[in-house]
This record gives sequence, structure tokens and C-alpha cells, in this order.
Amino acid sequence: MIYLLAALLPPLGLLLNGQPFSAIFNLVLLVFCLVFGLFFHVLLLVPSAHALVMVHMKRKDRRHREVVEAIRQHGPPPGYQR
Repeated sequence: MIYLLAALLPPLGLLLNGQPFSAIFNLVLLVFCLVFGLFFHVLLLVPSAHALVMVHMKRKDRRHREVVEAIRQHGPPPGYQR
């Protein structure tokens, strides 16, 4: 659901994902791309692409931190060889 919101309303999607600085940057990027997107239409996709990549990276980072924390609490998985 957050990916859909990030694609359709990029600054709001980033803000609700807990990334306020990326949301502000995306808002500036959105204004810039709306102005120059009148001449170069592909620029209209840049803010949405930025938001989708940032949401994906944040969620991936959260998953990684959860796995690291689980390994710290419970030890490595069975059969893990160093």
C-alpha cells in the first residue's frame, strides 16, 4: 500500500514512511520536474521513481535490522559455519 501511495503522491508516501527529509527533497524535486516536465515529459516520472526507491531502501533496511537483532538475541541459525 505504501508503494502505491509513493507512486501516486510521492512526498506524502515518503512522509508516512518516516522519511521527512526525503519528503522535503522530493517536494522540491516535484516542483522542478513539473516545471521542466512540460518540455521533457520523462521528468514527470522522476519524483515517483525517487519515492519508490527510497521506500524500498527504507523497508529493506528495517528488515535487515530486524534480522540482525534476532541473531543478536537468539544466536546464529542452526548449521551456520564460520
